[in-house]
Amino acid sequence: MAGLDPENWDALRALGHRMLDEMLDNVQNVASGPVWQPMPDTVRQGFRDAELPTQETSLTALYDQFSHSVTPYATGNRHPRFMGWVHGGGTPQGMLAELLAAGLNANLGGRDHAPIEVERMVVRWAATMLGFPETATGVLVTGSSMANFIAMITASRAVDGGLEMRSAGLAGRKLVGYAAQTAHGCIARAFDMAGLGTQALRRVPVDADFRMDMAALRQMVAADRAAGLEPFVVVGTAGTVDTGSIDPLTALADFAEAENLWFHVDGAFGAMARLSPHYAPALAGMERANSIAFDFHKWAQTPYDAGCVLVREPGRQAAAFAQSLAYLSREDRGLAAGAPWFCDLGPDLSRGFRALKVWFTLASFGTERLGGVVSQCCAVAQHLATRVQATPCLELLAPVTLNIVCFRVIAPDTDEDTLNGELVKDLQESGVAAPSTTIVHGKRAIRAAIVNHRTVEADADLMLDTLLDLAEKRLGHTLERQTA
Repeated sequence: MAGLDPENWDALRALGHRMLDEMLDNVQNVASGPVWQPMPDTVRQGFRDAELPTQETSLTALYDQFSHSVTPYATGNRHPRFMGWVHGGGTPQGMLAELLAAGLNANLGGRDHAPIEVERMVVRWAATMLGFPETATGVLVTGSSMANFIAMITASRAVDGGLEMRSAGLAGRKLVGYAAQTAHGCIARAFDMAGLGTQALRRVPVDADFRMDMAALRQMVAADRAAGLEPFVVVGTAGTVDTGSIDPLTALADFAEAENLWFHVDGAFGAMARLSPHYAPALAGMERANSIAFDFHKWAQTPYDAGCVLVREPGRQAAAFAQSLAYLSREDRGLAAGAPWFCDLGPDLSRGFRALKVWFTLASFGTERLGGVVSQCCAVAQHLATRVQATPCLELLAPVTLNIVCFRVIAPDTDEDTLNGELVKDLQESGVAAPSTTIVHGKRAIRAAIVNHRTVEADADLMLDTLLDLAEKRLGHTLERQTA
């Protein structure tokens, strides 16, 4: 038999319909099962012992293995009581878009075909959503880590003589950038991968609300200039990963303009708060950035993975990434037309059709409904924070700016850091809910991030009530719970 297509298309079609129906059932009923459950050792070992297949395995057998060994032990972020990390819940519409995209198997590195126009449309929509001009350039990537990396490369090439670094390297240039101590670790990683070195990223102190301290930033930039260094970028965060705080974006935009610095915003999840009329004002100044990194797979609920970077000034991205290669020549017509290509705007030449699921998600629900999801998540977070503050045995550790609540169980005469860490693991293994932990003011915090469009106040209540039950079990006595 030539090729890899099935001999029996009808049998494949029947199995495909079964897969689709059973996965839709799974998504529809996801709240009825555990958020997460540990993978049995036998299942884990089965993957670790599996040998490279040399002969055929039926698709039916593979699907049965998937159903029994993969589906029950997934991350859990589709579940309404998954509150551990900033993961979106996905949608059936996005799932179906993934099926269609895989069927087309399009490479969006470039060339002239319809999927390219879909991504251009989505990038234009993203620019409109976030207050950028429609002429802004952008590209869909795996997530904000790659988006921030592309932005840092673009920013470094925007300095005087920066384009020479594409061939000569830093060549003695002492570029330095600035981000708050609360900025995501991918910013430092971007400096590392860009060859700037993590020491070139200055970590600026934050205020009591975990926002970048502008006075400290001014002092640091002035000191670096006096020392002969070359400040080139300042990174503001719209929704920090620990507490959801928002840096003073308008003040940062003013400062960057005055100091001739590239102003970048890491809006991984917080940028989508712009879709909520209530929370959009908190992001004022973001629209003045030179570049923004954010994810559709978080608050916009697009299935993983779907990150995006936008650059305000046309030509900046291409100047940083475009190549002229004979085997990738652009033509005025035919399949090799359609320049500029997306491979000119980032490091990837082979790129999947991420734009289809973003298109289906944005168009299926509209920005008003997605903005409603943002408002709902933040309302649930405020409800949880109110309950925490009304419960004597709990302590709220940070202001709730958006959707992240950091708190802890107070238990005098115990190691509270250890207790709270163990309680989170207990809660995860119970299957009832899955928060995570972080460190706030030197204390281990229980961190609940409300990102899923399925999450309601009752889910937050059940999480908190179960946590208190588990705490009483560990401590061996009752706790003083919510006051009237």
